[in-house]
Amino acid sequence: MAAPWEDVLRNKAAVEEAARVAVDAALLQGVLMRTEGEPNASDVVNYAPFTLLPSAVPSALFQQAYAVQQDFNLLVDAISQNKEFLERTLASTIKVDDFTARLFRIYMQVLEEGLAQSVFLGINRSDYMFDCGVDGTPSLKQIEINTIAASFGGLTSRTAAVHGQVLKVLGRSEEASRLLPNNPSKGLALGIAKAWELYGSRSAVVMFLVEEVQRNIFDQRCVENELWNRNIRVMRKRFRDVFEKGSLDDAKRLYMDGQEVAVVYYREGYVPKNYDQQNWEARLLLERSRAVKCPDIATQLAGTKKVQQELSQPGTLERLLPGRTEAVARMRATFAGLYSLDVGEEGDKIAAMAIADPDRFVLKPQREGGGNNLYDEELRQVLEKIKDSPERTSYILMDKIKPQPAMNYLLRAHSPLQVSECISELGIFGVYVRQGKEMVMNEAAGHLLRTKAIEHADGGVAAGVAVLDTPYLV
Repeated sequence: MAAPWEDVLRNKAAVEEAARVAVDAALLQGVLMRTEGEPNASDVVNYAPFTLLPSAVPSALFQQAYAVQQDFNLLVDAISQNKEFLERTLASTIKVDDFTARLFRIYMQVLEEGLAQSVFLGINRSDYMFDCGVDGTPSLKQIEINTIAASFGGLTSRTAAVHGQVLKVLGRSEEASRLLPNNPSKGLALGIAKAWELYGSRSAVVMFLVEEVQRNIFDQRCVENELWNRNIRVMRKRFRDVFEKGSLDDAKRLYMDGQEVAVVYYREGYVPKNYDQQNWEARLLLERSRAVKCPDIATQLAGTKKVQQELSQPGTLERLLPGRTEAVARMRATFAGLYSLDVGEEGDKIAAMAIADPDRFVLKPQREGGGNNLYDEELRQVLEKIKDSPERTSYILMDKIKPQPAMNYLLRAHSPLQVSECISELGIFGVYVRQGKEMVMNEAAGHLLRTKAIEHADGGVAAGVAVLDTPYLV
């Protein structure tokens, strides 16, 4: 899948000039992050890492990823409403994974009390790689669905303009004109705005629930500013603020600083280190409220790796989405091989197979946020240690996807300019809003391409491994 700039990559002077232009263009467009040294201050910022040149993406696979996104939105929503499925699927995981167990306990408590929330907002991102089969033909294979805090919809809205400028400087205006417009931040904000509107209180605010360390604030500000442009008030709060100042009235309306909250948009709360006892109490308070949570706790559980593995079992999709034969076929076409490590003869066989040939697989814990998966020798060592223990059920096993690498330059602040052999991952943002049983909105809201050097097995942009990119369709 070579993009048409192989010659450029060999021209050192042109590359150096293009890199200078690229960095200034990124700063000009607002492709920004705070620095590691000052993660909560905006008086010193730098550009978010990105590729010098856009990466080639097969047009047919790009279109396939967009075409299946509304199906995945419906699937995530269906799972979130299916207590029996979540209970059965996560039964073995919650015995050994404390984080999933605590989320599940809150989920059950809220159901027992009776859901106060009647409007549901999903913002997810389905991530794919392009697997090169034995015959070299690339196919679209799903890595995972992120149902909480799916990031970089804001910065990627601004990255295509940077790559367009670079191509023009390199004398490739024709190719620059073929880069697709892409604005996920607008699509995400439309979903939040629709949920806010259906909540039905014009004076209520949208609350972004944010992390203590906020390096990626500009990505969030892109979405936030879209809401301010619609005259929807936004506040940014942390779990500890909710614990100290959040309250519910008799109708379970949520108040922060005396203001009613219509929508809680989580950019936090997806890994164990986000929680101490106070934060768990704050999470329970939010879940019990009438406010629209994005995601509510059922939707967060729908994004666990164990659920992903269960979806690949014969008949599961059909039971969750009865009568939607075409949607089921579209989704199943993107699945990679997924295997359960549950206790029993079948799980024993799968574990032994992975230990014998670790290069074929990826071992995935129930975690979001990049940098958690295990590969090769590390995979083998971990499985050897836990193969006879129930702890193995907190993981799933997946076939390793093997994409065709391509050459590119990865631009990072304070790093030397050097060419790397790279692979890319395509994410499609999905947004849906449901009121009661009625689906009010179901959209694909834009895309995110991230690229990393092949020596890194795992990790996203926030984890410091991948960089932002723009697809160049071939």
